[in-house]
Amino acid sequence: MTYNFGFAFTQELANRYGLPTDDWPASTEPVTSFFTIAVNAVGLERAVDWFEAARRAERRAQEVEQARTYQFGFAAYLADALDFYGQQPTLAETVAWEAMKAAREVARHGSAVDLDADFDVLLDWAVRACGRSSGRPGSTPGVAAATA
Repeated sequence: MTYNFGFAFTQELANRYGLPTDDWPASTEPVTSFFTIAVNAVGLERAVDWFEAARRAERRAQEVEQARTYQFGFAAYLADALDFYGQQPTLAETVAWEAMKAAREVARHGSAVDLDADFDVLLDWAVRACGRSSGRPGSTPGVAAATA
């Protein structure tokens, strides 16, 4: 099923960056596409869990990097956060997993140029956009957990 996630995410970006879109970080356009692929693959309700899993994986990758210890990488931490070990992911889950990895790479590359395009911040807006896309005004599932 297709959702209006891309439109809702763009609205969240407009709330943050304003208009015109020429002033937005360059990474926002491709990240929107990758997030939309993930949402369309696993569905709107599960997408919130995926964005939260990506947040946990990103934080784990940053913690390990700061500790200067062995790094398994974002992809492994995402698979762990999604509990992929011991089961074969479905095709839809594989598509969403690859899209999340790509979104992170694009966001990290973009944040090197524009600190306001941080992956964690983009994940916040994605969770909010899931609330918008659900058709329930003011509904932002996961935002309370994301900010706690």
